[in-house]
Amino acid sequence: MSDLLYADLLYSEEEEALRAAVRDLLTDHCDAASVIARTESDAPHDRDLWKALSDGMGLAGLLVPESQGGQGATHREVAVVLEELGRAVAPVPYLTSAVVATEALLTCEGKEAAELLGALASGRTVGALSVALSVPPGGAYKVVRHENGALHGELTGIADAAIADVLLVPADDGGLYAVDASAVTVTAQVSLDLTRPVAKVTLDGASGRLLGDADPAVQRALRAGAGLLVSEQLGLADWCLTETVRHLKERKQFNRPVGGFQALKHRLAQLWLEVVNTRAAARNAADALATGSEDLDVAVALAQAYAAPVAVHAAEEALQLHGGIGMTWEHPVHLHLKRAKADSLAYGTAGAHRQTLAGLVDLQAP
Repeated sequence: MSDLLYADLLYSEEEEALRAAVRDLLTDHCDAASVIARTESDAPHDRDLWKALSDGMGLAGLLVPESQGGQGATHREVAVVLEELGRAVAPVPYLTSAVVATEALLTCEGKEAAELLGALASGRTVGALSVALSVPPGGAYKVVRHENGALHGELTGIADAAIADVLLVPADDGGLYAVDASAVTVTAQVSLDLTRPVAKVTLDGASGRLLGDADPAVQRALRAGAGLLVSEQLGLADWCLTETVRHLKERKQFNRPVGGFQALKHRLAQLWLEVVNTRAAARNAADALATGSEDLDVAVALAQAYAAPVAVHAAEEALQLHGGIGMTWEHPVHLHLKRAKADSLAYGTAGAHRQTLAGLVDLQAP
């Protein structure tokens, strides 16, 4: 019998060191009060934090090869960063620029794509793929019209378009074009998660630089986005569990900690089990992306199908078990609930991923 190879999904020493560094930075620069204040302003994105993450720590270029100005790391390291960003509900375009837009560019060849990839790796340029945040891997997406060398059309639900310097726009001629944000009109749309706003992008004769074929770039980007979003959902759920346990240990009723009541213990135990399972699914998806596993599509669909409901459940439990303070705007739990709800629709719903998974493993309903 041949030896079977199993992926090591445990965190390496380097990954734990990366986690500690990112968490320290977020502790110093991304406190809940500041995030809440930003959601009430016209500038929800934290540009200073983005600069610290990208320019100071080089995290925007983790997926970019060293030969092109990046760090030459893997999706496993990116997943660790996203876990910490999810815990803090950090208002930075890491998932959209350093992951999704970067993955799209990695499929493109030529000088134009290489230069833009290097710019995104430095963090000084923010990119956004102009495909609606709700589109799942393999899903249909809207394109704009390419006519006489100019782009015309309207795209909606584009995440972090408001902070992007360049937009990657798919057109009806099959090409993916780089369009400067100054050449388009970006209109904010109503977004449940104010830390990752979406917008409508209108192109009225905008000029674009051809990067390559749109569909392979878009599909690679969406698959990576869905697979690594799970790590963000994991970090979010883990924060909700940890903070709820801490609160229930401190809060007393009838002169004893509320967390000592058996009914609440059972709820927390169930939530802990869900979070642990989500960690396994998230690590498996990140490792599959890093290694190019033949089961990559299965790993991504499975992880998304499981993680999205867990993140929402964790945030809902945190809100309820924090009692009255959980219902206040000042407490950060509402940030996590809104992010969890929005993430449950990003890159496909859990139901859509379950349907995809059923087809991949030949378990279609009769």
